Amino acid sequence: MFKLNVNSKIYTVDAEPETPLLWVIREQIGLTGTKFGCGIAQCGACSVFINGEILRSCVVQVSAIKPTDKITTIEGLSEHSDHPVQKAWAEVDVPQCGYCQSGQIMAAAALLKRKKNPTDKEIDEAMTNICRCGTYQRIREALHVAVKLMAGAKMSKSAEVSSSADQLQA
Repeated sequence: MFKLNVNSKIYTVDAEPETPLLWVIREQIGLTGTKFGCGIAQCGACSVFINGEILRSCVVQVSAIKPTDKITTIEGLSEHSDHPVQKAWAEVDVPQCGYCQSGQIMAAAALLKRKKNPTDKEIDEAMTNICRCGTYQRIREALHVAVKLMAGAKMSKSAEVSSSADQLQA
């Protein structure tokens, strides 16, 4: 029996210690956004965050996860699919078949967490997930849109603070 904190909810699962986290997330917890692609940590379709770091869940054994570890799947990235990367993906219409896209979105969110305004070269180096449909150009474009969305969100929060301060002074 293992206790897992997935998307801020505690689950108790019964699995063999060597069971890949991917299968526990999909089969026992029922979150199917995280996909099985290759099973050898090459394609990235199974990408999740563990304590804020992106990992490929197909090669992480459930026994390696501590009860205090925080696992975030694509379903937990945002409450209403309104993370800037998710919005940018929709705006640019990135997916073709869509199979790899939850892993791509997780990788893009991890990149933007590390680098607020990556160059095309930095995007190409960081986005190592495989897309069989070849939507890499749209992925790059969506990352640039996400940067703008994130900057806009910060600006609107600053504007709200300024507006509140102005109202207090009036």
